[in-house]
Amino acid sequence: MILSFDEIESWEQFENLTASYFELQNGIEGKGSVKNTVKQSGKGADGGVDILVELQMEDLVVPFERKWIVQCKFYDRDLRKSDLSEVNIPTLIKQYNADGYLLITKKGVVNTLQKSFDELDKNCNLGYRYEIWTDRTFINKILRTDNVILEQYFPKYYKHKYGK
Repeated sequence: MILSFDEIESWEQFENLTASYFELQNGIEGKGSVKNTVKQSGKGADGGVDILVELQMEDLVVPFERKWIVQCKFYDRDLRKSDLSEVNIPTLIKQYNADGYLLITKKGVVNTLQKSFDELDKNCNLGYRYEIWTDRTFINKILRTDNVILEQYFPKYYKHKYGK
């Protein structure tokens, strides 16, 4: 049995899983993370912002902060560019004084959407970052976290793997 988002039943649960993932990263040694603040936008129209993640980091010289806008899409198909057409991502980043925009999908993305994000990331003269985590990317990150996420959001997988 492989870990799959098929165990996730709704977009709310997918957003909660994503928020839990970022909250769980607090204080993880070796990642440089000092403190993460995770804010969910709640129900209803969110204008392209499901979660705001504020990361207070520290390198070997000075502490610094990063803020990411996270948009979760729980579609049973690969995401298309038109699925984000109502969102002006650079404007959102500026509005929230963020450093980047992270799109997390239940499935994958079509090539034109990936190319659009790659171009935005490559050509942004303001230093904003544009990232996409598809199902496989996010699942691989989840598998490297504490089992509490597996137990809470993927009970069938957890039971199969750990017999609990």
